[in-house]
Amino acid sequence: MSFHDVRFPASLSFGSVGGPERRTEIVTLANGHEERNTPWAHSRRRYDAGLGLRSLDDVEALIAFFEARRGQLNGFRWKDWADFKSCAPSAEVSAIDQRLGTGDDDRRVFQLVRRYASGGFSYRRDIMKPVAGTVQVAVGGVPRQEGIDWSVDTTIGRVTFATAPENGAEITAGFEFDVPVRFDTDRIMTSVAAFRAGDVPSVPIIEVRI
Repeated sequence: MSFHDVRFPASLSFGSVGGPERRTEIVTLANGHEERNTPWAHSRRRYDAGLGLRSLDDVEALIAFFEARRGQLNGFRWKDWADFKSCAPSAEVSAIDQRLGTGDDDRRVFQLVRRYASGGFSYRRDIMKPVAGTVQVAVGGVPRQEGIDWSVDTTIGRVTFATAPENGAEITAGFEFDVPVRFDTDRIMTSVAAFRAGDVPSVPIIEVRI
């Protein structure tokens, strides 16, 4: 899959609607009970960028971005304003937000993850597109320095340590992140008259697997 490592203008994604989508197959049995299953291990996010447009200049910026991506052909980064941090939206990112794993004196590479927990259950989401300059890492609760102790590949979300963390040490991280997406349409339909009247175009966006 072709992917352009650029972010859709955050000022345009602000005000958009969207969120995670699941796929559940439900079979109702003769006795009224249900059997439920899912072919998806992970959710997939959908958005509508059209609702973030506020002016004709915004429409021009959208069209320029759409053309540069060649419509659906190339993926890009998207800031989900409701879910873009390793912590709560109102909190500050810290190096102990998310647990990545445990040191064993050998493993040096750890995937950034975001966990969602409720009622004793949780879901682990791999974070593939962290935002450069926002990642913080700690080993055993002690912050480590980027560029000396560790580095991060912001194209796949992996942290690599210069030296393998000691056995039993908890590896944690905090970060901001984007969602890898693409346009879910090959055309943008706009009308200057309609836009001035408050009718904005629909611009569907869908998450892509990396």
